[in-house]
Amino acid sequence: MKIFAYFVRDDEIEYFDNWAKQHPEVEVEYTSEILTLDNVARAKGADVINTMLMPVTAEIIAELSSYGINIITTKNVGTDNIDFDAARKYGFKISNVPSYSPNAIAEHAVMQILRSLRQAKVVDARILTHDLRWAPTIGRELRMQTVGVIGTGNIGRVVIQILQGFGAKVVAYDLYRNADIETQGLYVDSLEELYRQADVISLHVPGVPANDRMINADTIALMKDRAVLVNVSRGNLVDTNAVLAALDSGKLAAFALDAYEAETGVFNADWRDRPFPDARLAAMLERQDILVTPHSAFYTDKAVEEMVTKSLDNGLLYMQGETPASNIPV
Repeated sequence: MKIFAYFVRDDEIEYFDNWAKQHPEVEVEYTSEILTLDNVARAKGADVINTMLMPVTAEIIAELSSYGINIITTKNVGTDNIDFDAARKYGFKISNVPSYSPNAIAEHAVMQILRSLRQAKVVDARILTHDLRWAPTIGRELRMQTVGVIGTGNIGRVVIQILQGFGAKVVAYDLYRNADIETQGLYVDSLEELYRQADVISLHVPGVPANDRMINADTIALMKDRAVLVNVSRGNLVDTNAVLAALDSGKLAAFALDAYEAETGVFNADWRDRPFPDARLAAMLERQDILVTPHSAFYTDKAVEEMVTKSLDNGLLYMQGETPASNIPV
């Protein structure tokens, strides 16, 4: 049995090697290269392709099929990078890793809430100039805030636990209610009710079409004045121009984002010696009321370990004739 992995980063190698030592019956090879039609032939002889995020086109799938490969395991949640029509045509099996250390993302969200409430970007910039005065950059205490958590899946529930540890009042909304959160009486009946109550709003829902631009001019108008918005989920949840307008008017006090609607090709790249490709994002990076991180909320050693090991476990199960729990119907 053999697994060939593409786009293996240096921080993942330890976990690939550890897994291979624990499964001597499986040959594991990997490359740092992104899977393309030019290098797909490197996978010849493998039973499973392991990859992440980058496009798996119809042409690549056809080529893999010609080598007798019909299994793709991804290290991430999303599979919209895979041509499912081609996968269906060639009889492929596909799995993802739907949950990896929800604590990593939840902790990042709460960190950005705290940094926004304490105007950390303003303070940091002033300290770098050796201005060590306190005023006028006064903060807000998290325990005094009502935090609206939209989405109470694995990540949203951890966010709630952390917020409760700080003493914050939490209100929550989800179409599919969690029994424990229901028992605690945290749910409100509508997003409108959450918007009207919350001093801070944290998004933890998927980027499905129904949620596209759920944060827009109309929904922002329902929010409390000087609310803080945090998005560590998907960029398409937010109408960025509407948020910028709300920041300019003072309706919103701060915006923290780890996902951006135009992030593809921009995030996870070094632009220090090249022209920056997104003028709007460049302006956002300069603003003191916006905190930007480059879709890195997930990026902890524990999360990386789980992404690697779970995706390799899925590959082994397929090769053994079993179906992983995270199999994606094709």
